[in-house]
Amino acid sequence: MNINTKAVQENSYDAIVVGTGISGGWAAKELTEGGLKTLVLERGRNVKHVTDYPTMNKHSWELPYRDQLTARERKDYRIQLRTGYTVKQSTKHWWVKDTEQPYTEAKGAFDWIRGYHVGGKSLVWGRQVYRWSDIDFTANTKEGIAIDWPIRYKDIEKWYDHVENFIGITGMKEGLPQLPDGKFLPAMEMNCVEKDFRENLSKNFIGRVYTIGRVAHLTKPHNGRGQCQSRDLCIRGCPYGGYFSSNASTLPAAEATKNMKLRANSIVHSIIYDDEKNKAIGVRVIDSETLEMKEYFSKIIFLNASTINSTLIMMNSKSKRFPNGFGNDSEQLGHNLMDHHFKAGARAKMDGHENSYYHGRRPNSGYLVRFRNIDKNKMSFLRGYGYQGGASRNGWWRAAEEGLTGEDLINTAIKPGEWGMNLSAFGEILPYHDNKMYLDYEKLDKWGMPTVVFETKIKENELKMRVDMKDSAAEMLESCGFKDVTPYDNFYSMGNGIHEMGTARMGKDPKTSILNKWNQVHSAKNVFVTDGACMTSASCVNPSITYMAITARAANYAINEFKKGNL
Repeated sequence: MNINTKAVQENSYDAIVVGTGISGGWAAKELTEGGLKTLVLERGRNVKHVTDYPTMNKHSWELPYRDQLTARERKDYRIQLRTGYTVKQSTKHWWVKDTEQPYTEAKGAFDWIRGYHVGGKSLVWGRQVYRWSDIDFTANTKEGIAIDWPIRYKDIEKWYDHVENFIGITGMKEGLPQLPDGKFLPAMEMNCVEKDFRENLSKNFIGRVYTIGRVAHLTKPHNGRGQCQSRDLCIRGCPYGGYFSSNASTLPAAEATKNMKLRANSIVHSIIYDDEKNKAIGVRVIDSETLEMKEYFSKIIFLNASTINSTLIMMNSKSKRFPNGFGNDSEQLGHNLMDHHFKAGARAKMDGHENSYYHGRRPNSGYLVRFRNIDKNKMSFLRGYGYQGGASRNGWWRAAEEGLTGEDLINTAIKPGEWGMNLSAFGEILPYHDNKMYLDYEKLDKWGMPTVVFETKIKENELKMRVDMKDSAAEMLESCGFKDVTPYDNFYSMGNGIHEMGTARMGKDPKTSILNKWNQVHSAKNVFVTDGACMTSASCVNPSITYMAITARAANYAINEFKKGNL
């Protein structure tokens, strides 16, 4: 291997972190606070907290085209628009133009929703944070599905504590085995209809719990950040730091150590593997603006580029030792791709609260905790789901929808509408080997990188679950006194939940997995993968808090091993 000695001297660090999103920010914080000189690489542009949130205070009607994309712009965001809520004039700068990084859906549909900038999707995530339980970590082995996790809840419990104490999350303690309680700030308040639903649900369905959502929003100032102002503009970036993002939280902590060098516009092409030393020694980087290739070197590498891109980097990192992709001795790299399927549930109306006070905006919903396949009453499908959703009143837009003008418009707009409630389920998708991604070296993206090919499909288990999602939601709403109950199952395609995971899974056996219990590549112990790619199964809860806990755990293990001279 021909390595430029001068480049090694000038561009060497203790650690390299690839990605600045939810897990990358945590890797940067922990490694730098542990004393390691760390290079943090982000493929997108730099975004500075507060000053680089360009539309944070503008109302929709102050923006071009009333915040909607033009017909021309829509052509660039064909995939990103599939979510139905992400890309607008006020947020388009956060999302990738599909024309710049195209991909192929060879079998089924896969919605790859991407954001390339410092902070990544931590600036635009849903902020729902729920711990896993041992029910989740043991499900695979108990049911004979895929492979067993190499860790259990007890292995990361203290890391959940560590993360929650730093980022600040709100919630109610419920004492449920399937949803462990966390370190909570004061909870947000439910409205009157939600409180009634919680009470009636517990009376009519033993063991079912509707609680306020557990979210990474501050209900009081915390760690130098201001509390949430309930402005309903979270996706634009919060100048108060009222919700957790890398930009407001972990990256400033890393920067304060003076051990971090952040380099934006740096697309990691591949991992450099030294066949003589039998170890990874750095990464190759494409400057996204000049297309110049550079090399950076380190003792430790953390891949946190997000599930698909971390796997793309590993697949593109071929050497004599790894002809089929970095660390891919098991041939599992790219397989077992998962998401959470949703868009199934029920909505309804509620009478009797016309004179009740409405609290207005709240960047949160309620959460109806998983109740399927917890006890001995097993269903025709494996695993389970939880519901996100809450109650609200119809707003001022009713007047516009009815075509009213003048005094009629004013009178209708200022009068609160009727109460309604929605329960939308998020369900677990099993880790199927043939749900996969691989690379197309003939079709390149804007920066000369190979593009991704997806082959995915939700299967019979998930389809059976979806029927129960909508039927159960309708049954609960009807039993709790709601009217005009409407069950629904809207179209869902893989990836649309934006919880992609599983393509470089953890496991006990190098023959069936890519990573060990510390998130090290089995055959290259100085390379760690702690974003969604590491997941061995998916649970049914939002995964981000688990990525953070796993990252903090792996980073502290790496620090200790580094100081012992083992890496």
